[in-house]
Amino acid sequence: MNDFYKDILTGVVFITGLLGFISGEFIISSTLFASAAIASNVNMNRKRVKSGQLSCE
Repeated sequence: MNDFYKDILTGVVFITGLLGFISGEFIISSTLFASAAIASNVNMNRKRVKSGQLSCE
C-alpha cells in the first residue's frame, strides 16, 4: 500500500468517526478518532524516516 492509499484510508476513518459522533455513537466514534490519530502519526513518522529526518525516538 503506498502513502496515498494510507492517507485516503486515514481520512475515511476520520470522516466515519465524525459521522458517528454526529449521530450519537460516542464509543464507536472515539475509537475511530483514536485509530485515525494513531495511523496518521505512524504514517507521518514513516515518511519522516524515509526522507532522512530525525524522529523523536
